[in-house]
Amino acid sequence: MKILVLNAGSSSLKYQLIETDTQTMLAKGLCERVGSKNSYIKHGADKDERIFHQFMADHEEALRVVFDALTHSDRSTITSIDQIDAIGHRIVHGGDFFDESVLIDQDVIAKIARLSPLAPLHNPPALACIEVCQKLAPGMPQTAVFDTAFFQTLPPSAYMYPLPYELCRAHRIRKYGAHGTSHRYIAHRCAALLGRPIEDLKIVTCHLGNGCSISAVDHGIAVDTSMGFTPLDGLMMGTRCGSIDPAIIPFLIENENLSAAEVNDIMNKKSGLLGVSGISNDVRDVTDAAMSGNERAVLAYDMYAHSIRKYLGQYIVEMAGVDAIVLTAGVGENAERIRRLIFAGLQPLGIVLDQEKNRLRHNGKERFISRDESPVKIIVIPTNEEFMIAQDTYDIVSRLP
Repeated sequence: MKILVLNAGSSSLKYQLIETDTQTMLAKGLCERVGSKNSYIKHGADKDERIFHQFMADHEEALRVVFDALTHSDRSTITSIDQIDAIGHRIVHGGDFFDESVLIDQDVIAKIARLSPLAPLHNPPALACIEVCQKLAPGMPQTAVFDTAFFQTLPPSAYMYPLPYELCRAHRIRKYGAHGTSHRYIAHRCAALLGRPIEDLKIVTCHLGNGCSISAVDHGIAVDTSMGFTPLDGLMMGTRCGSIDPAIIPFLIENENLSAAEVNDIMNKKSGLLGVSGISNDVRDVTDAAMSGNERAVLAYDMYAHSIRKYLGQYIVEMAGVDAIVLTAGVGENAERIRRLIFAGLQPLGIVLDQEKNRLRHNGKERFISRDESPVKIIVIPTNEEFMIAQDTYDIVSRLP
Protein backbone atom coordinates (compact mmCIF):
# COMPACT_ATOMS: atom_id res chain seq x y z
CA MET A 1 0.00 0.00 0.00
CA LYS A 2 1.32 3.45 -0.96
CA ILE A 3 0.77 5.98 1.82
CA LEU A 4 1.44 9.70 1.52
CA VAL A 5 2.43 11.14 4.91
CA LEU A 6 1.93 14.88 5.42
CA ASN A 7 3.30 17.01 8.27
CA ALA A 8 2.14 20.63 8.03
CA GLY A 9 3.68 23.51 9.97
CA SER A 10 2.73 27.17 9.96
CA SER A 11 4.92 27.88 6.91
CA SER A 12 6.13 24.44 5.91
CA LEU A 13 4.93 21.10 4.59
CA LYS A 14 6.96 17.91 4.95
CA TYR A 15 5.96 14.83 3.02
CA GLN A 16 6.98 11.24 2.40
CA LEU A 17 5.56 8.60 0.10
CA ILE A 18 5.96 5.20 1.76
CA GLU A 19 5.35 1.69 0.42
CA THR A 20 4.18 -0.14 3.53
CA ASP A 21 4.46 -3.65 2.02
CA THR A 22 8.24 -3.29 1.76
CA GLN A 23 8.65 -0.48 4.34
CA THR A 24 10.32 1.56 1.62
CA MET A 25 10.41 5.34 1.32
CA LEU A 26 9.64 6.08 -2.33
CA ALA A 27 9.94 9.86 -2.19
CA LYS A 28 10.23 12.70 0.29
CA GLY A 29 10.47 16.44 0.37
CA LEU A 30 9.83 19.70 2.15
CA CYS A 31 8.05 22.89 1.16
CA GLU A 32 9.55 25.82 3.06
CA ARG A 33 8.50 29.43 3.61
CA VAL A 34 4.96 28.79 2.38
CA GLY A 35 3.21 32.14 2.02
CA SER A 36 6.47 33.97 1.30
CA LYS A 37 7.81 35.14 -2.06
CA ASN A 38 10.96 33.16 -1.18
CA SER A 39 9.14 29.82 -0.88
CA TYR A 40 10.76 26.71 -2.32
CA ILE A 41 10.49 22.92 -2.40
CA LYS A 42 13.22 20.39 -1.65
CA HIS A 43 12.30 17.12 -3.33
CA GLY A 44 14.16 13.84 -3.44
CA ALA A 45 15.95 11.44 -1.14
CA ASP A 46 19.38 12.24 0.28
CA LYS A 47 21.92 12.64 -2.57
CA ASP A 48 19.12 12.97 -5.14
CA GLU A 49 17.59 15.96 -3.35
CA ARG A 50 16.91 18.97 -5.54
CA ILE A 51 15.72 22.45 -4.68
CA PHE A 52 13.15 24.28 -6.79
CA HIS A 53 12.15 27.87 -6.09
CA GLN A 54 8.40 28.02 -6.44
CA PHE A 55 5.98 30.59 -5.07
CA MET A 56 3.38 28.94 -2.83
CA ALA A 57 0.86 31.38 -1.42
CA ASP A 58 -0.70 28.87 0.97
CA HIS A 59 -0.84 25.17 1.84
CA GLU A 60 -3.24 24.46 -1.02
CA GLU A 61 -0.67 25.66 -3.54
CA ALA A 62 2.06 23.80 -1.64
CA LEU A 63 0.11 20.54 -1.90
CA ARG A 64 -0.43 21.06 -5.62
CA VAL A 65 3.34 21.50 -5.99
CA VAL A 66 3.93 18.34 -3.92
CA PHE A 67 1.54 16.27 -6.05
CA ASP A 68 3.24 17.55 -9.20
CA ALA A 69 6.69 16.70 -7.82
CA LEU A 70 5.57 13.19 -6.87
CA THR A 71 4.19 12.43 -10.33
CA HIS A 72 6.40 14.42 -12.71
CA SER A 73 9.95 14.50 -11.29
CA ASP A 74 12.88 12.66 -12.91
CA ARG A 75 12.62 9.74 -10.49
CA SER A 76 8.87 9.60 -9.95
CA THR A 77 7.64 6.27 -8.66
CA ILE A 78 4.02 7.10 -9.46
CA THR A 79 2.47 8.72 -12.51
CA SER A 80 -0.86 9.70 -10.99
CA ILE A 81 -2.19 10.70 -7.59
CA ASP A 82 -4.71 7.89 -8.02
CA GLN A 83 -1.85 5.45 -7.37
CA ILE A 84 -1.70 6.66 -3.75
CA ASP A 85 -3.88 4.45 -1.56
CA ALA A 86 -4.29 6.75 1.45
CA ILE A 87 -3.00 9.92 3.11
CA GLY A 88 -1.84 10.09 6.74
CA HIS A 89 -1.65 13.44 8.52
CA ARG A 90 0.44 14.29 11.55
CA ILE A 91 -1.82 16.23 13.92
CA VAL A 92 -0.03 17.85 16.83
CA HIS A 93 -2.99 18.22 19.20
CA GLY A 94 -5.82 15.76 19.63
CA GLY A 95 -6.67 16.85 23.17
CA ASP A 96 -8.53 14.23 25.17
CA PHE A 97 -10.81 13.50 22.20
CA PHE A 98 -8.45 10.94 20.66
CA ASP A 99 -6.42 8.15 22.24
CA GLU A 100 -5.52 6.53 18.91
CA SER A 101 -5.19 7.30 15.23
CA VAL A 102 -8.49 7.63 13.36
CA LEU A 103 -10.06 7.78 9.92
CA ILE A 104 -10.88 11.41 9.15
CA ASP A 105 -14.51 12.43 8.85
CA GLN A 106 -16.37 15.67 9.52
CA ASP A 107 -16.58 15.01 13.26
CA VAL A 108 -12.80 14.51 13.45
CA ILE A 109 -12.23 17.69 11.45
CA ALA A 110 -14.51 19.66 13.80
CA LYS A 111 -12.64 18.41 16.88
CA ILE A 112 -9.21 19.22 15.40
CA ALA A 113 -10.51 22.72 14.68
CA ARG A 114 -11.76 23.09 18.29
CA LEU A 115 -8.25 22.29 19.51
CA SER A 116 -6.49 24.80 17.25
CA PRO A 117 -5.99 27.35 20.07
CA LEU A 118 -3.81 24.77 21.86
CA ALA A 119 -1.61 24.22 18.77
CA PRO A 120 -2.03 27.39 16.71
CA LEU A 121 1.07 26.79 14.57
CA HIS A 122 0.16 23.23 13.59
CA ASN A 123 -3.52 22.29 13.78
CA PRO A 124 -4.79 25.03 11.39
CA PRO A 125 -2.34 24.21 8.55
CA ALA A 126 -3.02 20.49 9.05
CA LEU A 127 -6.73 21.20 8.65
CA ALA A 128 -6.00 23.19 5.51
CA CYS A 129 -4.12 20.21 4.07
CA ILE A 130 -6.97 17.83 4.93
CA GLU A 131 -9.44 20.05 3.13
CA VAL A 132 -7.18 20.44 0.09
CA CYS A 133 -6.69 16.67 -0.11
CA GLN A 134 -10.46 16.23 -0.04
CA LYS A 135 -10.64 18.58 -3.00
CA LEU A 136 -7.70 17.23 -5.03
CA ALA A 137 -8.18 13.54 -4.18
CA PRO A 138 -11.89 13.10 -3.41
CA GLY A 139 -12.75 9.75 -1.93
CA MET A 140 -9.18 8.92 -0.93
CA PRO A 141 -9.04 7.73 2.70
CA GLN A 142 -7.29 10.13 5.08
CA THR A 143 -6.18 9.45 8.64
CA ALA A 144 -5.18 11.63 11.58
CA VAL A 145 -2.26 10.49 13.74
CA PHE A 146 -2.06 12.56 16.92
CA ASP A 147 1.09 13.55 18.81
CA THR A 148 -0.94 13.60 22.00
CA ALA A 149 -2.63 10.18 21.68
CA PHE A 150 0.29 8.22 23.16
CA PHE A 151 -0.09 10.13 26.42
CA GLN A 152 -3.79 9.46 26.97
CA THR A 153 -2.65 6.58 29.18
CA LEU A 154 -1.19 8.95 31.80
CA PRO A 155 -2.86 8.51 35.20
CA PRO A 156 -4.80 11.50 36.62
CA SER A 157 -2.07 12.06 39.21
CA ALA A 158 0.33 12.77 36.33
CA TYR A 159 -1.90 14.68 33.90
CA MET A 160 -3.90 16.89 36.29
CA TYR A 161 -2.66 20.30 37.45
CA PRO A 162 -3.13 21.47 41.07
CA LEU A 163 -5.50 24.27 40.04
CA PRO A 164 -9.17 24.49 41.05
CA TYR A 165 -10.71 21.30 39.73
CA GLU A 166 -13.70 23.10 38.24
CA LEU A 167 -11.47 25.37 36.14
CA CYS A 168 -9.51 22.42 34.79
CA ARG A 169 -12.68 20.59 33.83
CA ALA A 170 -14.34 23.64 32.30
CA HIS A 171 -11.37 24.50 30.08
CA ARG A 172 -9.96 20.99 29.51
CA ILE A 173 -6.75 22.02 31.27
CA ARG A 174 -4.48 19.01 31.70
CA LYS A 175 -1.16 17.61 30.54
CA TYR A 176 -1.44 16.50 26.92
CA GLY A 177 2.22 16.05 25.97
CA ALA A 178 3.74 16.21 22.49
CA HIS A 179 6.11 14.26 20.23
CA GLY A 180 4.03 11.20 21.13
CA THR A 181 4.48 9.50 17.76
CA SER A 182 8.25 9.83 18.12
CA HIS A 183 8.25 8.53 21.70
CA ARG A 184 6.07 5.58 20.68
CA TYR A 185 8.36 4.68 17.78
CA ILE A 186 11.65 4.80 19.71
CA ALA A 187 10.19 2.91 22.68
CA HIS A 188 9.16 0.04 20.43
CA ARG A 189 12.48 0.10 18.55
CA CYS A 190 14.27 0.02 21.91
CA ALA A 191 12.43 -3.16 22.87
CA ALA A 192 13.27 -4.71 19.49
CA LEU A 193 16.97 -3.89 19.86
CA LEU A 194 17.03 -5.34 23.37
CA GLY A 195 15.22 -8.45 22.14
CA ARG A 196 12.65 -8.17 24.93
CA PRO A 197 8.89 -7.53 24.98
CA ILE A 198 8.15 -3.87 25.62
CA GLU A 199 5.72 -5.06 28.32
CA ASP A 200 8.75 -6.19 30.36
CA LEU A 201 10.69 -2.91 30.15
CA LYS A 202 10.99 0.45 31.89
CA ILE A 203 12.19 3.01 29.33
CA VAL A 204 12.92 6.74 29.43
CA THR A 205 12.60 8.21 25.94
CA CYS A 206 14.27 11.54 25.15
CA HIS A 207 13.29 13.53 22.06
CA LEU A 208 15.89 16.29 21.98
CA GLY A 209 15.73 18.71 19.06
CA ASN A 210 14.83 22.39 18.88
CA GLY A 211 11.75 21.22 20.76
CA CYS A 212 12.51 18.78 23.59
CA SER A 213 10.50 16.30 25.60
CA ILE A 214 11.15 13.29 27.83
CA SER A 215 8.71 10.49 28.60
CA ALA A 216 8.46 7.60 31.04
CA VAL A 217 7.27 4.41 29.35
CA ASP A 218 6.50 1.74 31.94
CA HIS A 219 5.84 -1.75 30.52
CA GLY A 220 4.79 -0.26 27.19
CA ILE A 221 2.50 2.39 28.70
CA ALA A 222 3.31 6.11 28.83
CA VAL A 223 2.97 7.15 32.49
CA ASP A 224 4.46 10.66 32.37
CA THR A 225 5.91 13.20 29.96
CA SER A 226 7.56 16.60 30.25
CA MET A 227 5.47 18.69 27.85
CA GLY A 228 2.16 19.72 29.32
CA PHE A 229 -1.00 21.65 28.42
CA THR A 230 1.08 23.06 25.56
CA PRO A 231 4.54 22.22 24.13
CA LEU A 232 6.00 25.10 26.18
CA ASP A 233 6.24 23.12 29.41
CA GLY A 234 9.05 20.86 30.59
CA LEU A 235 12.64 20.94 29.38
CA MET A 236 14.65 23.98 28.41
CA MET A 237 14.58 24.06 24.59
CA GLY A 238 15.98 25.96 21.64
CA THR A 239 13.72 29.02 22.02
CA ARG A 240 11.24 27.82 24.68
CA CYS A 241 11.84 28.30 28.39
CA GLY A 242 10.25 25.07 29.60
CA SER A 243 9.13 24.91 33.23
CA ILE A 244 9.48 28.17 35.18
CA ASP A 245 7.89 29.67 38.27
CA PRO A 246 4.46 30.81 36.94
CA ALA A 247 4.63 33.93 39.12
CA ILE A 248 7.29 35.23 36.71
CA ILE A 249 4.55 35.84 34.13
CA PRO A 250 2.47 38.42 36.06
CA PHE A 251 5.73 39.89 37.38
CA LEU A 252 6.93 40.59 33.81
CA ILE A 253 3.51 41.88 32.76
CA GLU A 254 3.54 44.39 35.61
CA ASN A 255 7.20 45.39 35.68
CA GLU A 256 7.96 45.43 31.96
CA ASN A 257 4.53 46.74 30.92
CA LEU A 258 3.99 43.72 28.67
CA SER A 259 0.79 42.07 27.54
CA ALA A 260 0.09 38.39 28.20
CA ALA A 261 0.59 37.75 24.48
CA GLU A 262 3.99 39.45 24.54
CA VAL A 263 5.15 37.38 27.52
CA ASN A 264 3.89 34.24 25.78
CA ASP A 265 5.93 35.22 22.72
CA ILE A 266 9.03 35.71 24.88
CA MET A 267 8.62 32.31 26.51
CA ASN A 268 8.04 30.50 23.21
CA LYS A 269 10.36 32.29 20.79
CA LYS A 270 13.01 34.24 22.71
CA SER A 271 13.97 32.01 25.64
CA GLY A 272 15.76 28.69 26.07
CA LEU A 273 19.22 28.34 24.56
CA LEU A 274 18.70 31.50 22.50
CA GLY A 275 17.55 33.63 25.42
CA VAL A 276 20.26 32.55 27.85
CA SER A 277 23.19 32.45 25.42
CA GLY A 278 22.18 35.47 23.36
CA ILE A 279 23.75 33.63 20.42
CA SER A 280 21.51 30.97 18.91
CA ASN A 281 18.81 28.38 19.47
CA ASP A 282 21.08 25.81 17.80
CA VAL A 283 23.06 23.57 20.15
CA ARG A 284 25.92 23.46 17.64
CA ASP A 285 26.37 27.23 17.72
CA VAL A 286 26.08 27.37 21.50
CA THR A 287 28.59 24.50 21.79
CA ASP A 288 31.13 26.34 19.63
CA ALA A 289 30.70 29.52 21.66
CA ALA A 290 31.00 27.63 24.94
CA MET A 291 34.19 25.92 23.73
CA SER A 292 35.55 29.41 22.94
CA GLY A 293 34.91 30.50 26.53
CA ASN A 294 31.70 32.53 26.11
CA GLU A 295 30.29 32.59 29.65
CA ARG A 296 26.65 32.90 28.67
CA ALA A 297 27.02 30.03 26.22
CA VAL A 298 28.60 27.89 28.96
CA LEU A 299 25.72 28.77 31.27
CA ALA A 300 23.11 27.92 28.61
CA TYR A 301 24.87 24.64 27.89
CA ASP A 302 24.98 23.66 31.56
CA MET A 303 21.35 24.67 32.16
CA TYR A 304 20.22 22.63 29.16
CA ALA A 305 21.96 19.48 30.41
CA HIS A 306 20.76 20.09 33.99
CA SER A 307 17.16 20.32 32.78
CA ILE A 308 17.42 16.92 31.08
CA ARG A 309 19.12 15.29 34.08
CA LYS A 310 16.39 16.58 36.39
CA TYR A 311 13.58 14.95 34.41
CA LEU A 312 15.63 11.81 33.85
CA GLY A 313 15.97 11.37 37.61
CA GLN A 314 12.30 12.12 38.19
CA TYR A 315 11.12 9.48 35.76
CA ILE A 316 13.51 6.81 37.04
CA VAL A 317 12.01 7.35 40.50
CA GLU A 318 8.44 7.38 39.16
CA MET A 319 8.97 3.99 37.52
CA ALA A 320 11.10 2.66 40.41
CA GLY A 321 13.94 1.90 38.03
CA VAL A 322 14.89 1.94 34.36
CA ASP A 323 16.14 -0.62 31.86
CA ALA A 324 17.03 1.69 28.99
CA ILE A 325 17.36 5.37 28.11
CA VAL A 326 16.77 6.28 24.47
CA LEU A 327 17.84 9.49 22.75
CA THR A 328 16.57 10.79 19.40
CA ALA A 329 16.22 13.91 17.21
CA GLY A 330 18.93 16.38 16.22
CA VAL A 331 20.53 16.92 19.62
CA GLY A 332 19.90 13.47 21.02
CA GLU A 333 21.42 11.76 17.98
CA ASN A 334 24.35 14.06 17.25
CA ALA A 335 25.45 16.17 20.25
CA GLU A 336 28.01 13.92 21.93
CA ARG A 337 29.14 16.64 24.37
CA ILE A 338 25.58 17.14 25.61
CA ARG A 339 25.19 13.38 26.05
CA ARG A 340 28.43 13.32 28.05
CA LEU A 341 27.11 16.03 30.39
CA ILE A 342 23.74 14.29 30.79
CA PHE A 343 25.24 10.98 31.90
CA ALA A 344 28.25 12.25 33.83
CA GLY A 345 28.54 10.66 37.28
CA LEU A 346 25.52 8.38 36.97
CA GLN A 347 27.48 5.15 37.40
CA PRO A 348 26.02 4.61 40.93
CA LEU A 349 22.59 4.44 39.27
CA GLY A 350 23.80 1.73 36.87
CA ILE A 351 24.01 4.18 33.95
CA VAL A 352 27.49 3.96 32.43
CA LEU A 353 28.26 5.87 29.21
CA ASP A 354 30.95 4.44 26.94
CA GLN A 355 33.03 7.49 26.05
CA GLU A 356 34.43 5.99 22.85
CA LYS A 357 31.05 4.80 21.53
CA ASN A 358 29.59 8.19 22.41
CA ARG A 359 32.20 9.99 20.30
CA LEU A 360 31.69 7.88 17.17
CA ARG A 361 29.31 9.13 14.49
CA HIS A 362 27.18 6.59 12.67
CA ASN A 363 25.18 8.81 10.30
CA GLY A 364 21.64 8.03 11.32
CA LYS A 365 22.21 4.46 12.55
CA GLU A 366 20.76 2.90 15.69
CA ARG A 367 23.48 2.24 18.25
CA PHE A 368 24.24 1.48 21.89
CA ILE A 369 26.46 4.09 23.56
CA SER A 370 26.52 2.57 27.06
CA ARG A 371 29.33 0.30 28.19
CA ASP A 372 28.67 -3.39 27.63
CA GLU A 373 28.52 -4.02 31.37
CA SER A 374 26.17 -1.09 32.08
CA PRO A 375 23.00 -2.41 33.76
CA VAL A 376 21.03 0.40 32.11
CA LYS A 377 21.40 0.60 28.34
CA ILE A 378 21.79 3.96 26.61
CA ILE A 379 20.63 3.80 22.99
CA VAL A 380 20.59 6.35 20.16
CA ILE A 381 17.66 5.66 17.82
CA PRO A 382 16.85 8.01 14.91
CA THR A 383 13.13 8.64 15.08
CA ASN A 384 10.82 7.80 12.21
CA GLU A 385 7.48 9.44 12.83
CA GLU A 386 6.59 9.12 9.15
CA PHE A 387 6.85 5.34 9.31
CA MET A 388 4.58 5.24 12.37
CA ILE A 389 2.02 7.46 10.61
CA ALA A 390 2.15 5.26 7.51
CA GLN A 391 1.78 2.10 9.60
CA ASP A 392 -1.19 3.48 11.53
CA THR A 393 -2.77 4.60 8.26
CA TYR A 394 -2.27 1.15 6.76
CA ASP A 395 -3.84 -0.52 9.80
CA ILE A 396 -6.91 1.74 9.62
CA VAL A 397 -7.41 1.61 5.85
CA SER A 398 -6.87 -2.15 5.60
CA ARG A 399 -9.84 -2.64 7.93
CA LEU A 400 -12.21 -0.61 5.75
CA PRO A 401 -14.98 -2.59 4.04
